[in-house]
Amino acid sequence: MQPRIILFLLLSIAAMGTALAEDNSPAQPFDTIEPRPTSSGDRIEVIEFFWYGCPHCFDLEPYLTQWLAAKPEDVDFLRVPAVLGNSWIHYSRVYLAAENLGVVDKLHAPLFNAIHEQRIPLNDKDKLGKFLKEHDIDQDKFFEAYASPEVERKLKNAYVLGQDYGLTEIGRAHV
Repeated sequence: MQPRIILFLLLSIAAMGTALAEDNSPAQPFDTIEPRPTSSGDRIEVIEFFWYGCPHCFDLEPYLTQWLAAKPEDVDFLRVPAVLGNSWIHYSRVYLAAENLGVVDKLHAPLFNAIHEQRIPLNDKDKLGKFLKEHDIDQDKFFEAYASPEVERKLKNAYVLGQDYGLTEIGRAHV
């Protein structure tokens, strides 16, 4: 069955967050994509590609959280870590490990806040372990998930999906 509509959230929307909230006019042009089959059949599917190190993604998060609270029931939301280079892999694995353990709701906003507001780089095991402990996450289970074959598979899938959508740089997809 053909999907009714496909919405695709690009990292560029994050850069437009303030403008969209104020007057609904985009701050910069963005590329459009052709409708594609969704993984959920005929439902509306919104995909967010993000990276914890991205300031635009951080700026978008409050608007996205607000939208998710009022999201229509016929919309499926998929959050996918963007993997645009080797330096992006760590934070992508962090998200996927949190997802694997079912603790995304506990960690997602605090991770963004630690990195962007508190300026705490969580890119090494000791700092990340301390952060996890502060948020009552079992470090051993987390790092086991982080290094698991399942997270590796999901990481590869995220990379392939980003390539499929033409994600090549922060803020733009070339499709």
